[in-house]
Amino acid sequence: MHNTFKEGIIRLGKVFPMVLVLLISIICWLPKAVQGQDTLAGEAEGVVETVDSLVEETAEAAAEITENQPAEAYARGGYSKQDLRRGERLFKGLVPFGSGAHSCASCHYTSRTDTLNWNPSAFDLALAWHKDPEYRIQQKMNNPTGMRMMTDHLDMTVTLEEERQLEAYYEAILEEGPGELRAYPVNSIIFWGLGVLMLLAVVDLLITKKVRFKAIHVLILIVGLVVHMQYAVAESRNLGRTQGYAPDQPIKFSHLVHAGENAIDCNYCHTVNQFSPSSGIPSNNTCLNCHGVIREGTRSGRFEINKIHQAEESGKPIEWLRIHDLPDHTFYSHAQHVNAGGLECLECHGTVEEMHVLYQHADLSMGWCLTCHRDNDADFVGNPYFGIYKQLHQDIKDGKIDAVKAAQIGGEDCMKCHY
Repeated sequence: MHNTFKEGIIRLGKVFPMVLVLLISIICWLPKAVQGQDTLAGEAEGVVETVDSLVEETAEAAAEITENQPAEAYARGGYSKQDLRRGERLFKGLVPFGSGAHSCASCHYTSRTDTLNWNPSAFDLALAWHKDPEYRIQQKMNNPTGMRMMTDHLDMTVTLEEERQLEAYYEAILEEGPGELRAYPVNSIIFWGLGVLMLLAVVDLLITKKVRFKAIHVLILIVGLVVHMQYAVAESRNLGRTQGYAPDQPIKFSHLVHAGENAIDCNYCHTVNQFSPSSGIPSNNTCLNCHGVIREGTRSGRFEINKIHQAEESGKPIEWLRIHDLPDHTFYSHAQHVNAGGLECLECHGTVEEMHVLYQHADLSMGWCLTCHRDNDADFVGNPYFGIYKQLHQDIKDGKIDAVKAAQIGGEDCMKCHY
């Protein structure tokens, strides 16, 4: 910037000598002007024209210098503690923007939440800014794209100074991470609390003997042991089970919107479920069949759908998190249950069309599977898959049985699932 300014001064310096020569010429011409008014008038007119011409040339040269000066590139980094403090307060609505009072945190949550918020979190915004060196907060906010963003950010503008302050806060958010969502440890408090009471009861019973009534010690020990045994049985039974598991996915995808409101068939996205052990995760191309045209969601705007296009441009697949996952020593085939067995998706996965956030509906325990095999009829009659069971078909024709349970055709055989 300083070099460009110096070059401009040098170029202007080349023009000023011409003006100086002109002034000297005027001084030299003044004595001659006394000789005649006609001559003076003619020479004065010529001098004025020359001066005007030089002034125009000087102005054009100055304008050319200004136009040729490159705009100073906006550089990230170098934020002060004051920028960080101010940026955090701006984002959380503690101080107003120049365009008015706005609380970004009222929509863009700053910590993890167990409820679905369609707006991108503060960490999502910071991550998008960090990944794209050309991402400008000022440009995004002052020139919003998409109806959702234009509506939510109506009359909101960001100055250059405010942009730097928000960037400083974004950097701090990236360093801290999105945070963890932790449940209050009620069971742990009960378990360890009773453990401490049991220990104190034993110490007092055998050593200190402060409490006279031994029945109190015995009562504490009995209650503690019963509760601890209950926890041991329950936790060992639930070992490896993840009923209710609903992780945060890389894209806020709603089954309620897709399978419910838009009535998209499960088989359209999960194309391999009828001939594969797994139902499969839809490819990015499957998403783009619709979202190549639909670029904005009613609830989420463009932010989430843009992730699909960013994955397409980068060639990096979207890393969806698997929800239903059986132990490695267990074999399960969607093809056998969906194709041969004729089961509907909701029988194992629940009413998926009513879920914004997909979660594990059943506990997927061995007992749950065996109960299903014992209680439900197999799609037996007219199904070529079960054609080898000649005797069972004959029993149905003879009226001995009216249906066949899955347990009768190997549903209770250990080697069917554990081989």
